Amino acid sequence: MLGYKNIEKVKPAGIELTDRLVGVQRVTKVTKGGRAFGFSAIVVVGDGKGVVGYGLGKSKEVASAIAKAVEDAKKNLVRIPLDGHTVPHEIEARYGGGHVFLRPASHGTGLIAGGAVRAVLESVGIHDVLSKSKGSSNPHNVVKATFKALLNLRSANVVARQRGISISKVFNGK
Repeated sequence: MLGYKNIEKVKPAGIELTDRLVGVQRVTKVTKGGRAFGFSAIVVVGDGKGVVGYGLGKSKEVASAIAKAVEDAKKNLVRIPLDGHTVPHEIEARYGGGHVFLRPASHGTGLIAGGAVRAVLESVGIHDVLSKSKGSSNPHNVVKATFKALLNLRSANVVARQRGISISKVFNGK
């Protein structure tokens, strides 16, 4: 998924996943015999506890495009490091023209996000976050930019282990 190496892939067996439809688009293929219409769907699936994936599906009918997208999403599940109810630190990411910014929020703030970003964050299980989506509003690019941001998150434990210092030094400096 997006070419990352340090990703914890997750098998869908035994996980109760919910799916959220991010968008369906009617697409057209022009042939010498006229126009052939089809549908493209993007879906996000997650367990609400840090496991999430997205998938794309194409078909002549909407229902089968969505079903294909759900199956594709289940093949691309990853685990996201959460800090309880929010993200561990600020992060921003770009994918194509989509630019997403995520900032941790205190408990009770709620999920301040719109459209595709909200669907991804709800599927992950994040309840309190401030977000801003800039640039392209194309749901494909926004979903991929959100995933890129989430996959680059690191918990305090991971940062301490990578730097070879204690967790208190991560927060307090020297």
